[in-house]
Amino acid sequence: MTVHRLAVRVQPGASADRIEGRGTDDSGRVFLKVRVRARPEDGAANAAVEVVVAKALGLPKSAVKVVTGGKTRIKGLQIEGSPDLAGVIEGWLADERGTD
Repeated sequence: MTVHRLAVRVQPGASADRIEGRGTDDSGRVFLKVRVRARPEDGAANAAVEVVVAKALGLPKSAVKVVTGGKTRIKGLQIEGSPDLAGVIEGWLADERGTD
């Protein structure tokens, strides 16, 4: 089991749960854009992000945890899975067209 880190920017209250693709902030930091229907109330949006990312990676939801940025839009995720996931995550961050 390998632990992977991933920065995500979350848009709560979206029309659908989905991974939008890569984004960058003003400082050049790269992150994955994730939209979730859940509102940022009582951790609902954080839980939804964990589920969306886990599902996209084919992992149980317990394998993905928000570990930083609990109350901000930019969050750090910890993902437990095989070393092969690094390639998938790098692909998400390299692909500017996004993924569903």
